[in-house]
Amino acid sequence: MRGAFLKDADLKPHLSRYWLNAKYDDPETFKQQVAGVCDVYAMAPTAHQQGTHVVSTDEMTGIQALERTRPTLPMEPGKPERREFEYERHGTQTLIANFDVVTGEVITPTVGQTRTEEDFAEHIKRTVKIDPQAKWVFVMDQLNTHKSEALVRLVAEQCVLKDDLGIKGKSGVLQSMETRETFLRDATHRIRFVYTPKHASWLNQVEICFSILVRKLLRRASFKSKDELRERILAFIDYFNRTMAKPFKWTYAGRPLRC
Repeated sequence: MRGAFLKDADLKPHLSRYWLNAKYDDPETFKQQVAGVCDVYAMAPTAHQQGTHVVSTDEMTGIQALERTRPTLPMEPGKPERREFEYERHGTQTLIANFDVVTGEVITPTVGQTRTEEDFAEHIKRTVKIDPQAKWVFVMDQLNTHKSEALVRLVAEQCVLKDDLGIKGKSGVLQSMETRETFLRDATHRIRFVYTPKHASWLNQVEICFSILVRKLLRRASFKSKDELRERILAFIDYFNRTMAKPFKWTYAGRPLRC
């Protein structure tokens, strides 16, 4: 009886998913921030025609190089694939990636040991280098490394800005996280950053690519070393770009993305 009731009501009490609610002090400000990100996505095709790159950027940290102690047995008629439960750990890697909102490709991925502010600034520098005279708009979350001194100095260098940046923690653009963010958001710069509200990662389109990477590669794979993990991540991204890449259709109706 209970089972029939649950089936009719389309309820599944045996299933549960983690959910992170957005946190905001001012609902109106939150709405404006969400609208700002959505506006960037909406104008991306037009901007692309005018030579501006709009990309969604983030890090995927702690990717484990797990090696199964026994080979995986393939599926057979009446039997699912069987993976060894035990594994050996060979360390972790961090992926920093950009998702091109218009082309649907993942560009200039970086796979390495750490994700320091210098690592992130270097990643942005590598990305801009593929079209050094173009305008770039990066959509990302509000992690402290996304508002760092290294990133401010990179933008000032790339945009040939001669103004004194001040001293971190004391004065000028570098004084605080807030002053650095204001500088990095500046729409008059050739390279600028648009930040999603806190705890609103669903606004960042590159997160969908990370989900695809987990489902298609990481969840079932076995890696003998960090080098093998890095090589296979990069190989998968190349495969993704050649065979699967397409822009996401942006909507805002509870679930923000539909393919």
